[in-house]
Amino acid sequence: MLNKLLAEYKGSLKKLEVEEVLDLIFYRPLAFLLVKIIFRTGITPNQITLGAILFAIAGGIIFAQGGKENFFIGALFFMAYNIFDCADGQLARLKKNGSSLGRIIDGFADYIAGISAYLAIGFGFANHSTDPDFYWTLTLLAAGTNIVHAITLDYYRNRYLDYALNRNGTLDADLKQHYDSYNEISKKKGFYFQKLLYKIYFGYSKIQLLFVSKSSDKKIRKYDREAFLKYNKKMIWFWTFIGPTTEWTLFIGAALFNSIDFFFWGMIMFANAVAFALVAGQVFVNFLTTIDD
Repeated sequence: MLNKLLAEYKGSLKKLEVEEVLDLIFYRPLAFLLVKIIFRTGITPNQITLGAILFAIAGGIIFAQGGKENFFIGALFFMAYNIFDCADGQLARLKKNGSSLGRIIDGFADYIAGISAYLAIGFGFANHSTDPDFYWTLTLLAAGTNIVHAITLDYYRNRYLDYALNRNGTLDADLKQHYDSYNEISKKKGFYFQKLLYKIYFGYSKIQLLFVSKSSDKKIRKYDREAFLKYNKKMIWFWTFIGPTTEWTLFIGAALFNSIDFFFWGMIMFANAVAFALVAGQVFVNFLTTIDD
């Protein structure tokens, strides 16, 4: 029985090397319990994603009221968001009913949650501080940091998976599937909301490339596949320490202990220092694994 559960849990995950540590040891086990409870119901992954969005918005509304008690309660709502955000993908993988649009909606959920969180910090914390302008500035800097880190991690994670899964170039496999799905509905009447989501996603993919080195793809740089996987497996593991889950947990912990200042400086100083070090490491790994023509 235990072996069966462990096998199901492993089957609900992405490749282990691209999973964030805090997801594996905390959020995903709780999400897996939720998935097991609802597995035989008609609840879909997209409905779980909608539940995650509602938790994030509710958490933001509570947090924006300000005060230690509201910060604590709001943090619990954001924790629930993160569990549901893990559960939608796990349910889709176990039921094998994931979709192109579902993955895009899941990505939008992250940004909706992020907007809710940072607006909540602004209204609930910055507006009630002794220097609102200063703390709104810190809020915006932390938000920008979070966005850049999420985009960069997403790029390098997909890039690693391209080689690990023998896909045809960075992001090509996912983008092709999304374009194929979009082309199917673009010929039909209606589906306006779905079409809009696809168009926003395609724009996001272009923006994503602005934050990362494009030399490996646009200049058709060739890599030694074995060396690439060996070194980038380690790099991806380090990248996950400034991934969305890690930064969400920093935010939740700071809110639970009424220490939003700690969150600001953790993001702006420590997380960005790690990011710069990782970019330098990535450049070195690219150089190390490049095959000369």
